Amino acid sequence: MNSLNCLYGLAVIGFLGFLSSCQSPGGNTTGSEYMPDMAHSVAYEANVFGYYYNNRWGSEEDLHKMVQPRKPVSGTIARGYAGGIDAHETGRGVAYKKNGSVPYYYGDTEEERLRAIAEIINNPYPITTAGLERGKALYTIQCAICHGEKGDGAGYLVRDDGGKYPVQPANFLLDDLINSSNGRYYHTLIYGRNLMGGYSDKLSYEERWNVIQYIRSLQAVNKKLEYNEKLNTFNTTDVPYSVVAQKMLQEQAVVAAMDTTASPSVHTSGGH
Repeated sequence: MNSLNCLYGLAVIGFLGFLSSCQSPGGNTTGSEYMPDMAHSVAYEANVFGYYYNNRWGSEEDLHKMVQPRKPVSGTIARGYAGGIDAHETGRGVAYKKNGSVPYYYGDTEEERLRAIAEIINNPYPITTAGLERGKALYTIQCAICHGEKGDGAGYLVRDDGGKYPVQPANFLLDDLINSSNGRYYHTLIYGRNLMGGYSDKLSYEERWNVIQYIRSLQAVNKKLEYNEKLNTFNTTDVPYSVVAQKMLQEQAVVAAMDTTASPSVHTSGGH
């Protein structure tokens, strides 16, 4: 009888141990859950794959298909994804906050690079002091390590300790690069060139143009020419902000004159 009781006791202990092991969390299992729905949402959420066995949206494979990102309607741009000057800078247009993602319609091939060089000419942002300051900070962080603080291709990776860079980075002060269109710089920032990787994931749309403007300012200093928000004697593709502001004032004056002409004067008669 004692032996039988011992066997029963061992069996109960073993069963309890088995149940205890099933309740213990570890690896990919949470163990016992008092209220599973508190930890596992049964809701369908776009772009989030959180399959749970009580999920009401079908099988695991079905849910995986449902949560995949959808392609936007062809030709559309989400609000906030457009580039250009903010409304407060122009005094017109819809106010929005740019998030730095602007479509780029050129591929990563030599033919597309040449097309970008030929077609991307003007900088969409006027030259401003604030823009040049942002460009300088970004250039110092992202570019100066190779291209040098002066843009002469003599960054410390090339210059110090015999140089660790196997190929001389581009020297922006050479006439070839000075005379190149803005598209050459922008395309390189998107995809990279030779040993340089792309910076489309590191610089937003406006920041890329800020960096290009700062490079232009370095070239202008080397040529002893003016390149700032008041005057640009360096090229004809980048417009100083003073010119934009003057044009805006002229347009506002024209609109005001038209409104005055269109609105007849109101005459009153009689006593007060």
